[in-house]
Amino acid sequence: MTHPAATRSAPAVPAAPASAAITIQFVLTGIVWGSSFLFMKIALEGLSSAQVVWSRLVLGAVTLGLFVLVRRDSLPRNIRTWGHMSVLALSFYLVPFLLFAWAQQYVSSGLASIYNATTPIMTAVMAWLVFRVEKLGAAQIAGILVGILGVMVIIAPWQGLDLSQSLIAQLAILGATACYGFSLAYMRRFASQTGMSALVFSFVNIAIAATVMLLLTPVVALSPISLDPVIVGCLLVLGCVGTGVAYVWNQNVLRAWGPTRASTVTYITPVVGVVLGIIVLGEQLGWNEPAGALLVFLGILLAQNRLRRRPRT
Repeated sequence: MTHPAATRSAPAVPAAPASAAITIQFVLTGIVWGSSFLFMKIALEGLSSAQVVWSRLVLGAVTLGLFVLVRRDSLPRNIRTWGHMSVLALSFYLVPFLLFAWAQQYVSSGLASIYNATTPIMTAVMAWLVFRVEKLGAAQIAGILVGILGVMVIIAPWQGLDLSQSLIAQLAILGATACYGFSLAYMRRFASQTGMSALVFSFVNIAIAATVMLLLTPVVALSPISLDPVIVGCLLVLGCVGTGVAYVWNQNVLRAWGPTRASTVTYITPVVGVVLGIIVLGEQLGWNEPAGALLVFLGILLAQNRLRRRPRT
């Protein structure tokens, strides 16, 4: 997932504040996305899964749209660019959001956040097998296999696979992370030279996804709802911040650090998601879930070639 780097016209000395700002955005993104699993779980108490997705996409699009208006940024005019943005709107936002929201009716928010950490492994697979934009060595292939082993430990097939809603929901979440992996590799292959700012790039994708949900309103969003201040607050944070501002932060980090370093945000999100799930919702994890998460993290390190021995000086 490579995007054009920001123009570097400033001298080298003032680079520290910019670096600090990127680090802050990186940490905030991990915290916001990690807590989004809690917000979805609470919002599902009053809305259907499709209504939650409708709300977060529309709120995210409105939030980013206001920023675009204030900054007076221009939108892309190339039809091909809009085509690529439409693909990403479906694969990076609409479909995985629907899968996550549906699945969280049957699994804990902590477990959903753990599965979300498989995204870098999915990205490596898609970049290697589907788009051929990366070549994987033995260590990277071993990392993918270790990550798959971690997923199997989390699913715990030795406990019996009864095809319950919980198992199907876990597979749905893996489908969502596969969508993320596809999208990140697709961005690298087709959307790395759009010339759009991080704000406009995020706005266009989310706005297209929100438009699709608005068109589907009679089908997905007209069932009865039950709102209270807590649910409304969760929707506002999930939409305006988690689906709006956080994606701009993520794009800024991607352009400053590159995809490999930026994807380490997946080390933050499951920690935040699990801790909040335990503290706020009283969720419990079995031994196999954190053990599987550690294997997934090890697989990520291998897949990103981060365990190479440094030569002695």
